[in-house]
Amino acid sequence: MFRSHPVASSGDIDHARQVLSDIFLPLDFASASPSTALDLSLNVIKVGRVTAGYLRFGDAVRIRTSEATDYHVDIPLTGRATMRAGMHKPVYGTPRTAAVFVPGHPAVLDCDKDFAQVSVMVPRAELQLELENLLGRSVVKPLVFSAELDLTTGPGCTVLQILHLIDLASKNEGGLLQHPLAAQRLEQVLMESLLLAQPHNHSAALSSTTAASAGTRPVAQAVELLRDSPEHGWTVSELAGDVGVSVRSLQEGFRRSMSTTPMTYLRQLRLEQIHKELSDAEPGSVTVTEVAAKWGISHFGRFAASYRHRFSEQPSDTMGRTSVSSD
Repeated sequence: MFRSHPVASSGDIDHARQVLSDIFLPLDFASASPSTALDLSLNVIKVGRVTAGYLRFGDAVRIRTSEATDYHVDIPLTGRATMRAGMHKPVYGTPRTAAVFVPGHPAVLDCDKDFAQVSVMVPRAELQLELENLLGRSVVKPLVFSAELDLTTGPGCTVLQILHLIDLASKNEGGLLQHPLAAQRLEQVLMESLLLAQPHNHSAALSSTTAASAGTRPVAQAVELLRDSPEHGWTVSELAGDVGVSVRSLQEGFRRSMSTTPMTYLRQLRLEQIHKELSDAEPGSVTVTEVAAKWGISHFGRFAASYRHRFSEQPSDTMGRTSVSSD
């Protein structure tokens, strides 16, 4: 898997330790000796902020990692491994069973000879933000998954299918993953499949009747607030508080559903209102500065540049055109 993105092919233990530590998290080969035929093969691809890697070992090996700061999903493809996080119950990894590791614990993996797996690393902050987007509200309790992921049922199969889709998309130069929006969508689908498929401490909230559409509701509410009062001195913090989500969740929601930010959207609303008022104003009744200030504009140099970019003319030209038409 991910053969189009080879990173390392080495039997040198020090090199294997370094490259895996650089890509995933610091680790060591606890049982390795100079005679160990490590024979590491490693292919890695980035999907947005998610890292997915295929790795295979020729000889049996014990891997001991440092304390994880992100979420990791280890999906065996061939062979077997006993996987344990901290003092928790071990997961016996096979092509039928994967392991999900949460932040805050070191891990030990005892891998059989000719063991291969796909390792997926999802940044902690991004997965929590995705959870908040699905719920439509902020989350206080850290996200904690069940450790064992069944690869034979619908949820586990879905995760595998998405990884195969990513693998397919990565093979062609100029393919889907070369387009930022497509990569973003695949990243989102991968994170959502994990959140919706694998049991965790917020699963009950996600399965509620309103959760399915909650991700876009805060954005719709925020848009309504902005359109109702574009002249108000909005901040992202105030807007997020009014719709009941975190600042990051609201910003991410705008980015995904509207391809913009809350403040950029607000600036465009204000420009539209100013343009309309200048177009309708009686000659000599108002000045550009008065109209702009009315709609919450405080930085007039930046306003003039944005207005010119949006309407291909200066604000004074809009008023001048009105005066000419009145004559």
